[in-house]
Amino acid sequence: MARTVLKFGGTSVGDLDRIANVADIVAARAEQGEQIAVVVSAMAGETNKLVALAEGAAGNGLAREQYDDEYDVVVASGEQVTAGLLALALRKRGLKARSWLGWQLKLKTNKSHGKARIMGFDDSSLPDSMDAGEIAVIAGFQGVTEDERVATLGRGGSDTSAVAVAAALNAQGCDIYTDVDGVYTTDPRMVPKARRIKKISFEEMLEMASLGAKVLQTRSVEMAMNHNVPVRVLSSFLKPGEPNPGTLVCAEEEIVEKQVVSGVAYSRDEAKITLFGMPDKPGVSAKLFAVLAQSGINVDMIVQANARGPDRANMVFTCTDRDSPFAKETLEKMKDEIGFDSMEVTRDVSKVSIIGVGMKSHTGVAETMFRALSEKNINIDVIATSEIKISVLIAAPYTELAVRALHTAFGLDAE
Repeated sequence: MARTVLKFGGTSVGDLDRIANVADIVAARAEQGEQIAVVVSAMAGETNKLVALAEGAAGNGLAREQYDDEYDVVVASGEQVTAGLLALALRKRGLKARSWLGWQLKLKTNKSHGKARIMGFDDSSLPDSMDAGEIAVIAGFQGVTEDERVATLGRGGSDTSAVAVAAALNAQGCDIYTDVDGVYTTDPRMVPKARRIKKISFEEMLEMASLGAKVLQTRSVEMAMNHNVPVRVLSSFLKPGEPNPGTLVCAEEEIVEKQVVSGVAYSRDEAKITLFGMPDKPGVSAKLFAVLAQSGINVDMIVQANARGPDRANMVFTCTDRDSPFAKETLEKMKDEIGFDSMEVTRDVSKVSIIGVGMKSHTGVAETMFRALSEKNINIDVIATSEIKISVLIAAPYTELAVRALHTAFGLDAE
């Protein structure tokens, strides 16, 4: 019998009425003869409350590494509550259901509490339970370390849990139910003409997720691609029986009609850091980015150009806006060791990107993008490219104008 994993996010299980709606959806799917595992998030807002409680109890007397294991015990409890409530709602409907926590699943993680990575599954009785006709209701966002401690996967980790369970069960797919009815060509709140995409490749979805689209968590898409688990994004606010086609995230080979550009993504959480007058010799860039990596600062766009002086270069890179003060402080301490003359931090910037597997075989994409921005008098600070994406850094006030212009320029407004 085919196995399917369903995942419901925090807004989908925000109160008892919404949990009842989820139970109706699951019951309707079970009636179709599917073996179902359901992965749930904490009720909307609960994780923030639990984080505040954990941090309040720890106070200022403990460094994060002194309490992060107990922090995970606290914040993981939100998903436990939801799993139990949904299992009860399913039993009320006459269905066999039971809840599962990360340690019961034996979902193994590393010891990076608060941002743990899934290392694999030990033997679990989950498949036997499903074969016996039980609906498994799984608390997402959590696993267990090799020393039997609870570890959480970071924000959005329930998506990753769901894909990992689907891969372990050799499920036919993983359906992510959320508060939107699919993946759109861009943010429909910004561009009313944005359209729901019927099919999108893993590679495109991974780029869109990493570049600012909030529908799926980046690590979940990465895992789906690595294990070839088809993922559907569906609305949880439609009643069973209503049309709910959603968006299918799948291998590129399954998409017959490939768009040159499939979507436009943006991120306002950006900062640009410029180091002027760095020594232009081997090893300097390695030292610079090693310092940032050791400090936990993730760097995105990088551009190096010759400076006016001999044997000197200017280095420009971006990081998240929230990391920029820490990056500035870290680099100021290393100024003499790295050898740059001065530093400039620009925080009022945004990254706007176009994504599409069709770029692999079409020319003129960059020209179309840059012309569309030029016609709106939008200046480009930094450019970064990959095989299927082009990203530009621009002044933040122009974000919406840029997204709209690019959405039109690549024909994404059309029905």
